[in-house]
Amino acid sequence: MFNHAINSPIAATYDPTTLIYIFDMIGIVACSISGTILAKHKNFDVLGCLLVAMVTAIGGGTVRDVMLDRHPLFWMVDMSYLLVITVSSLAFQMFIHPDSRHVDRWLKLFDTLGLSAFTLIGIKVASGMGANIPVSLLLGVITIIVGGIIRDMICHEIPLVLQHEIYITPALIGGSLYFVLSHLDVAPWLSEVACMLTIFILRMLAIRYAWRFPDIELYAK
Repeated sequence: MFNHAINSPIAATYDPTTLIYIFDMIGIVACSISGTILAKHKNFDVLGCLLVAMVTAIGGGTVRDVMLDRHPLFWMVDMSYLLVITVSSLAFQMFIHPDSRHVDRWLKLFDTLGLSAFTLIGIKVASGMGANIPVSLLLGVITIIVGGIIRDMICHEIPLVLQHEIYITPALIGGSLYFVLSHLDVAPWLSEVACMLTIFILRMLAIRYAWRFPDIELYAK
């Protein structure tokens, strides 16, 4: 049944390099905007917002590439990354009001988009360099959480990944689904889209219904 997906017209025109680059840029824009939203809310100036956008968008990927000894760094080779971050940050600064009551909603939306795209990108980069599945999943998570942690620390916020919210779990589930589908010879583009959609939907459901992991408490008697 999976051979039908492989032989479909969409699969025939599948260009892995182009599609992954598009996913990467989606993550870059999403993380740039999430950094800009929080920095603007904290009343940072134009350059401050741009700095936060930069570290949010490329911080995790930089750490990932250093751990993989992957040189030169991606954003040093392709200047489109820095250009896209700059344009998206400056453009969004003109439309976001620092005191908007929707700041938290917008921040979580774009952070979730970044989570979906960057988890996939991290997994693809790591597995492409020979990493096994657990390490690829770990580096996929690192690709997104490092930038978010730096963003939140600069803005004096508790990082989302350290709060009770379900954040890393959707990334691990979506990433695991990607490897399962790949093992079943599902078309690469379908595996990638399924991975991103799974992460996005699970994270948004967790936000919508306030899903939390229970606390582990020990009571001395």
